[in-house]
Amino acid sequence: MDTTLTPQATLIGQDEAMSILEKAISQSEADGVFVSLSNKESSLTRYSENQIGQNISKTKFQVKVTSYFGKRCATAGTTELDSEAIAATIRRSEELARIAPEDPEWVPLLEGQTYENRTPAFDELTATISPLARAEMVRGVCAAAAKAGVNGSGTLSTDATIDAIANSSGVRGCDRYTKADFGFTARIDDGSSWNQRTAWGIGQLPVEETAAETIDRAKATRNPREVLPGVYPVIFSNAAFADLLIWAIWNLDARAADEGRSFMSRTDENGNPTGNRLGEQMFSPIVRVDRNPGHPLLQLGRFFPNGLSSDRLEVVKDGIPQALAYSRYWAAKQGKQSQGYMYPIAMEGSDESLAELVARTERAIFVNRAWYVRYVNPRTLEVTGMTRDGTFFIKDGKIAYPIKNLRFNQVLPEMLADVDAVSKVERYGNSVVPGVRVKAFNFSSVTDSV
Repeated sequence: MDTTLTPQATLIGQDEAMSILEKAISQSEADGVFVSLSNKESSLTRYSENQIGQNISKTKFQVKVTSYFGKRCATAGTTELDSEAIAATIRRSEELARIAPEDPEWVPLLEGQTYENRTPAFDELTATISPLARAEMVRGVCAAAAKAGVNGSGTLSTDATIDAIANSSGVRGCDRYTKADFGFTARIDDGSSWNQRTAWGIGQLPVEETAAETIDRAKATRNPREVLPGVYPVIFSNAAFADLLIWAIWNLDARAADEGRSFMSRTDENGNPTGNRLGEQMFSPIVRVDRNPGHPLLQLGRFFPNGLSSDRLEVVKDGIPQALAYSRYWAAKQGKQSQGYMYPIAMEGSDESLAELVARTERAIFVNRAWYVRYVNPRTLEVTGMTRDGTFFIKDGKIAYPIKNLRFNQVLPEMLADVDAVSKVERYGNSVVPGVRVKAFNFSSVTDSV
């Protein structure tokens, strides 16, 4: 049988995964033990200059064991499935834990958790799709690019994952889920455009639609004009905004805020930290963000790697931050409850399309992609980066003409305070975000990037 035409998923089953963890716990001689298992199948088709150049598939398997003796702990791992390798990993973890220094931020093992009563999305087609089937999808994209006279490149990938965790204090969890991703860059002369879409099932990816839009935008970016740097109203595509919003979410860390190292820090007149800014009106009232792995476009796992529940959590309500990420140590020190990390996120949008948002905008810059975003000042959350792959000037509700790419230096909390309109949401990576319009955004210089 030709396995390139009729592949079979080789992920281990959920019952087998939990059996491995239970056996590992029973073999432990430590005061406490935490065991995790991850098995992931990834496949990717890469193409450039309108032809496929690579088809790869790989399988990753890992069991990690963390052993505890009092306040000492150590972790060991193995990529082998057989029982002898796992037993040796347990012993190695225990040997290292016995001689490890005491952890000054030690916390007891997590007690048993209750996870959401839902099943993450596992799409059989995504888990088993053959290289031939992926190639057929990509061939259509390459043919459309060639017909339009543009060079198309990008990737089409699929992942199928099973994650399982267990500890000697009653934590038990096992989830499996799938993800598919399509990325496409179109180049013609001095013009280029890009887009990326993600879904839990490969059949949900709007491959043809995304390719057609990207090709049309690439053609429209040729012969860009130069505009002066300065502060402009901006409309960000969903993808561009996703790459900026996530920086603000990453920085919702309680310890950094309490210690005066974050834009969420409250300080006195001498600059000394006096707590955090939870509950303050910091952003536009239309900025509403949840941690929501169960969102229909995500449907991801129900727990974090450390065992805490990854349930729905209100992060920003009507522009007011509602939650910070507390490590278990910092939560105990501050008398708070650790609710896990601030991902994956879903921001509320509207029924309006991005085109409709442009149509009711008198004057602005349209940014299709935010590229190479980096810190300028972590304390204020000022970042720098460049526009790329489709930057335009909007005039009288229309895309008037392409412009040369610009470097930006922007304080992101101020950007979020200036959001005055949002579009429909889309999924990019593990975030669900709208396109947005911002009243003021600072461009510092023109760049020669394409």
